[in-house]
Amino acid sequence: MGKHSRPGPPNQPSRAVPSVDRDDPLAAYHKRRRPPMDQARRHRPLHGGASHLRPDEPRVLEEWDGFGYQPVGTAANLAAARVWADERDTGNAE
Repeated sequence: MGKHSRPGPPNQPSRAVPSVDRDDPLAAYHKRRRPPMDQARRHRPLHGGASHLRPDEPRVLEEWDGFGYQPVGTAANLAAARVWADERDTGNAE
């Protein structure tokens, strides 16, 4: 196994790079507009540090707007931030 090999079976594609439709002329544009690792919502500790440390401190909530993450609110603690990040938008039928 080489120095830069990823773990896991060799017959599975990497999850780090999303698939691209080769027939779509705007595929490169759509790929750039996707959030990193297809994560549209994320949370960060308000005062920095690792997200798992001090779980009772407030978190900044951020959403991907097509160009970058924008702050949209705060959560009281790590548990509330995880619930918000895992919510699915049920009212939007795209």
